Amino acid sequence: MKISENRYDNIVYNRCGKSGLKLPIISLGLWHNFGENCDYHNMKDMIKTAFDNGITHFDLANNYGPPYGSAEKSMAKILNYGLNRYRDELIISTKAGYDMWDGPYGNWGSKKYLIASINQSLKRLNLEYVDIFYHHRMDPETPIEETIEALTRIVKSGKALYVGLSNYDGHTMEKASKLLYLSNVPFIINQNRYSILDRTIENNGLKLKAKKLGKGIIAFSPLAQGLLTEKYLNGIPSDSRIAADGRYLKKDAINKKSLKQIKSLNDLAKERGETLAQMSLRWVLKDEEVTSVLIGASKSSQIIENLKIINKMPFTDEELKIIDDISL
Repeated sequence: MKISENRYDNIVYNRCGKSGLKLPIISLGLWHNFGENCDYHNMKDMIKTAFDNGITHFDLANNYGPPYGSAEKSMAKILNYGLNRYRDELIISTKAGYDMWDGPYGNWGSKKYLIASINQSLKRLNLEYVDIFYHHRMDPETPIEETIEALTRIVKSGKALYVGLSNYDGHTMEKASKLLYLSNVPFIINQNRYSILDRTIENNGLKLKAKKLGKGIIAFSPLAQGLLTEKYLNGIPSDSRIAADGRYLKKDAINKKSLKQIKSLNDLAKERGETLAQMSLRWVLKDEEVTSVLIGASKSSQIIENLKIINKMPFTDEELKIIDDISL
């Protein structure tokens, strides 16, 4: 696999909190479109296009697919095709915390599950280590000390370089951060849903706590599963994610209120000379607290379009107020 020699010419990297790690402002998530039944050549072309343009970070989880585990296997196949010669230029992350296998040990945050999961993920990825290993969600029953002990062992055994936490609220993240600090484990990043239409991390204290503690944030679903694109401006197209798979974006998400919101936001984006998607990605990155946005893609051209946010204008105070008035 021949990669562009100019891959670092135009990309922007942000420091992840107060750590030594920098991430591209756009990272590529493999949540969708990298499963067993997806076209290998299209997957390979998307990964190559991303890296050709300086996107060094590729984000996975143990249960991405479908079926579970297949996105990691797809990534391994692409790495083995020739991308692995650039391994030291790549940030590869994976996670565990949601259901993965049958029985009582294939879910949540027990030491049993997390240790088994990282071993399985490394085998599927055909890697000796991942750069970031996340606990994928808070566990209301397992003592957080047990989860932290597992993450500590994973890092100290060399199976991951850094720890991340995903879908945590501010209070629980702060408690986990203190435990990881006492264990001398580099916890550097939070992965949470964040978009113009979803301000949860502002309301549950995560964004503020992350800044206080010097931790990075990487935002997933910055386009609200496609709502913040031009795709749904006129209803639900037959080739949309809602029509094909309603697990993540429900049909009732397209209603009179949401259509009015996205049409108004689209009008503002046009005034700025941007697409709705580009403006929405820029909005997530407007504060220094957010290190990177995770995009999904079904074709390489979408990655190229999203990369155009690098040269877009910052928001004026008036524009930010208009966005708030529309979306809150």
